[in-house]
Amino acid sequence: MGLVANGKDPADEKAKARLQAADTLLVIADQYLRNAKQRLKPRTYSEIERYLLASWKPLHPVSVFQITRRHISARIAEIASAHGSVSAARARTALSSMFNWAIREGLDIAANPVLGTNRPAQPGSRERVLTETELSAIWRACGDDDYGRIVRLLLLTAQRRDEVGSLQWAELDTGLELWTLPAARTKNHREHLLPLVPAALALLPPRRVGRDFLFGDGPRRSGDPHRGFSGWSKSKAALDARIAEAAGEPLPHWTVHDLRRSASTLMADKLGVLPHIVEAILNHVSGHRAGVAGVYNRARYATEMREALQRWAWHVEVLSTHKLGKAAA
Repeated sequence: MGLVANGKDPADEKAKARLQAADTLLVIADQYLRNAKQRLKPRTYSEIERYLLASWKPLHPVSVFQITRRHISARIAEIASAHGSVSAARARTALSSMFNWAIREGLDIAANPVLGTNRPAQPGSRERVLTETELSAIWRACGDDDYGRIVRLLLLTAQRRDEVGSLQWAELDTGLELWTLPAARTKNHREHLLPLVPAALALLPPRRVGRDFLFGDGPRRSGDPHRGFSGWSKSKAALDARIAEAAGEPLPHWTVHDLRRSASTLMADKLGVLPHIVEAILNHVSGHRAGVAGVYNRARYATEMREALQRWAWHVEVLSTHKLGKAAA
């Protein structure tokens, strides 16, 4: 009677309440992901899926009509505390995109509740080059498991994290000691042929029946070029803990991408590898291989790349077997 007196239809209000109860964050996220899978690249979709289904799991049972900025801000703070500001910022972006999509689809949400929440502080462009002492500590602390092999391969090959983490047997020719990274898995969408020196080949795990990927314990996913190792954050934390225990103090903040930058820098500065060879190893199309010059310069530099990577592997072996003093750092 009170609703009627206020000009509202009780039946309509009940129907609206039932509709809102069915529109939980999990339901809307599933609908959004089905749409996103059709239009996004596999890697991008995989990251968004992880953020929506894992990072925002505590809010899954809540109706999207009842989620407030306070809910979101509190959860962003939790994500930042557990996984860092970068993960928190990306989780926030994924949720905001989902809400924008839902509103465009006609869901009667007054406004995107993510808007108005504080964006986690983002680190500036990465410039960290690890010292030889730090590289030695990281190498020594790597275990004989998937993550330890990946980290060591990242240092020896100077490739990107997901390129090594999602390495597939079909990409390898161990007889020719060659890794052919397909265009679908490179940042610049160019096929990359990388020589593999003996030290890198020694890190390859035994082949497992029914698995296309070298690393990771998940089910084989044929046709998806971005499945392989997972559990990066947990494994990195464990590695950092071993480093801190061995050294008596933790390393200053570093990321696995710093290994790529450090390898390329030390190859040039310490070993005198020419810039265009370093760029070829990194699969860069800047500098010597950019623009018109890149069109006409089709040389793969295979011999020079192999020689440079072999010299680098010998240098890493020295780092891993000798403790360096502060002067060397």
